[in-house]
Amino acid sequence: MAATPSHTHTHTPSNGEPNQRYLLPLIWLTSLFFMWGFITCLNDILIPHLKGVFDLSYTQAMLVQFCFFGAYFLVSMPAGALVKRLGFQRGIVVGLVVAGLGCLLFYPAAQARMYILFLGALFVLASGITILQVSANPFVTTLGPAETASSRLTLTQAFNSLGTTIAPMFGAFLILSAAPEGATVAQVQAHEVQAVQGPYVLLFGALITLAIIFAIIKLPKIIQDDGPSEAGVTGGGSAWAYPHLVLGAVGIFVYVGAEVAIGSFIVNFLGEPTVAGMQEHEAGAMLTYYWMGAMVGRFIGAAVMRYVPAGKVLAFNALMACILVTLAIVSSGQVAMVAILAVGLCNSIMFPTIFSLALRGLGRHTSQGSGILCMAIVGGAIVPLLQGVLADSIGVQLAFFLPIICYAFIMYYGLVGSKPKNS
Repeated sequence: MAATPSHTHTHTPSNGEPNQRYLLPLIWLTSLFFMWGFITCLNDILIPHLKGVFDLSYTQAMLVQFCFFGAYFLVSMPAGALVKRLGFQRGIVVGLVVAGLGCLLFYPAAQARMYILFLGALFVLASGITILQVSANPFVTTLGPAETASSRLTLTQAFNSLGTTIAPMFGAFLILSAAPEGATVAQVQAHEVQAVQGPYVLLFGALITLAIIFAIIKLPKIIQDDGPSEAGVTGGGSAWAYPHLVLGAVGIFVYVGAEVAIGSFIVNFLGEPTVAGMQEHEAGAMLTYYWMGAMVGRFIGAAVMRYVPAGKVLAFNALMACILVTLAIVSSGQVAMVAILAVGLCNSIMFPTIFSLALRGLGRHTSQGSGILCMAIVGGAIVPLLQGVLADSIGVQLAFFLPIICYAFIMYYGLVGSKPKNS
């Protein structure tokens, strides 16, 4: 998933079509969306692995997401100041280096076999990704006409979803692979440690390679635009004065929270005897279908929203998500499994759609509004932790009623809360 833009622009040809010279920078920027989608989704594999290694409760295991998404809340504003000082391209380089350092820290954390060190490494990794989001998104929205900015953001996020689709297969194969038969306890523990070290060292290499590339290539200059707010839209001297922006921030909070909570619990959910009784590595591979649904849905949604109002599409998807999660709670076996995996298809257009609806008419307050929405991604830290508490007390399956509440709010936002109040 990705944060959205500051109010910025680059020069585009008079016919409204993006200049060909923007194509290569857009491809490079899309690679970043793929990379942070891949890394973020690996958490869904890391959680059941660390839960088993350290014998954690569900609440303790959800601290993985708490530390990861908590970085969005703590680092978004400092990252904005850093990027303002360094510029967007240098900000991308810094973000890649910090994220790479976070990946490298997994090696000593695994050697020491200390859960708190894993959490620290995750926070550093997420801090780098937050800087990347603050830096990369303005480029994506400005590499072409303003009218198609939402379409470009949805398209790049489809490649973000490609990363989240591939990551579970990669993680399940390398991280959740079982130790050799007949291995001693010490050998099993050593295998579990090495299973984490290898993938994250590879990611370190990939991130540093990208950092070198972005330090060398030339990206277009972005011109800050502090134009006035849209005429007729109620507001004031701050983005907080726009009700549809504030409600949009709540929408981002509950959406990211619900998406991450479901993804984090799918492996354990499919392991339940009443659902599928799968082994961890089998269930981890099934995560691919959850994230693949989000990828496919974004391609479909980008086309549908050319003809159907975005708010109505958002409300419909949220309603379907409520129905599917309810079905996963009250049913069992294959029905419950298919229902929970299909929620990914409903999630697809929610993030970019809530973002675009929340920023409508903000004008010169768009940059501040973007920062507020980026901070709201902290929902990915809070909601999974709350669902962990519920899972420990009432069981994994019943705990899924929390995402239903989240999707109910998103349905309200799509139909009512997203409409700017006219003065």
